Formats: sequence, C-alpha cells, structure tokens
Amino acid sequence: MAMDTLDYATVVGFAALAVATRFLEGILVAAALGGFVLSLSVWRLHAGRVWEALGWLSLVGTAVVLALGPAGRPALFVVFLGSMLLGVGLLFGGRTDLLPDIWTREEASVAD
Repeated sequence: MAMDTLDYATVVGFAALAVATRFLEGILVAAALGGFVLSLSVWRLHAGRVWEALGWLSLVGTAVVLALGPAGRPALFVVFLGSMLLGVGLLFGGRTDLLPDIWTREEASVAD
C-alpha cells in the first residue's frame, strides 16, 4: 500500500482545504472540497483504479451533503455518514486488494 504522486497531492490538497476553512465560508470550502475530490476520482479512474475512483466519487456525495448542511436534519446526517463510510471502505478495499478486479478482462487463449 505504497503512496504514489497522487496520494501526496491529496494530502497537500486536504491540508490546503483545512487552512481555507479558517479564511473562507463553509459553503465555499465544501464546494472546493467537492471539486477537488471529483478531480481525484477522475484521476484514479484514468489510472485504472476503479474501486478507488468510486470511493472518491462517493466522497463527492459527502461533500455535497456537507454543503447542504446536515446539522439539524437527521436524514441528511445519515446520508452524510453513509456516503463517507462507503467512500472510505471503497478506498481502503481497493488499495488493499480486498475488492476483486472485475474491470480487467483476461483474453482466453485459443489453442489451434
């Protein structure tokens, strides 16, 4: 489970967003978080890591619910926690090879 360049960019991006919470309104930071996580999803899909891409895409849903403000709304809070747990589960499941590789197609060799 070694880190690659995109993992380091993710850490730096989340650190920058954490600093941005000090200076920007919450809705702007949530929108920036959603865009950042969506770009991570696209890059993971481009790299062939589909489970991780789906995990990041689930976390986009978490950012959207965060922008809607789940405080005081039990249904949104459940969606927030559910999408977060799904995203983290897909990320770690894909990274540790617990989830099967169903997107790679092996060509059957035909003996003549």
